[in-house]
Amino acid sequence: MARIRIEDLCKDYITANNVVVQAVQQANLTVEVGEVVVIIGPSGSGKSTLLRSVNKLENPTSGRIFIDDDEVTDPHSDLRKIREEVGMVFQSFNLFPHLTVMQNITLAPLKVKKMSKKEAEKRAMDLLKMVGLEEKAQVHPPQLSGGQQQRVAIARALAMEPKV
Repeated sequence: MARIRIEDLCKDYITANNVVVQAVQQANLTVEVGEVVVIIGPSGSGKSTLLRSVNKLENPTSGRIFIDDDEVTDPHSDLRKIREEVGMVFQSFNLFPHLTVMQNITLAPLKVKKMSKKEAEKRAMDLLKMVGLEEKAQVHPPQLSGGQQQRVAIARALAMEPKV
């Protein structure tokens, strides 16, 4: 069974001059469970738009997206469930600057998954060890380098144990 299936996905934007720009044109993709896929292309070719569509950060103009056999593009799909199952880290990491690294990583598991604080903090420390930042758990993101912030954002995404 395919983990992700994208069928004839299109995303259009209308500019201030009423010009239609096709960011994604007829994209088709199947990703099997356990498969690793790389999306490569020049700046402005629609890579981020395609990825953002997978967890409904963008609404495609047309086409369909499935996670397992659940249709993400169905207007009645459970947005909360989709976002629990699809982890994303983009160029802008969106870490909360007023929260510590530990608080950034544990926030969603505590609020969304109703995980116990002890379990969430253990998972966070395991992930911080995995990315080589266990000593930064009580530091605030502005005190970290860009690369360290990126690794914290990756740990934060993995803390939700997403399928994708």
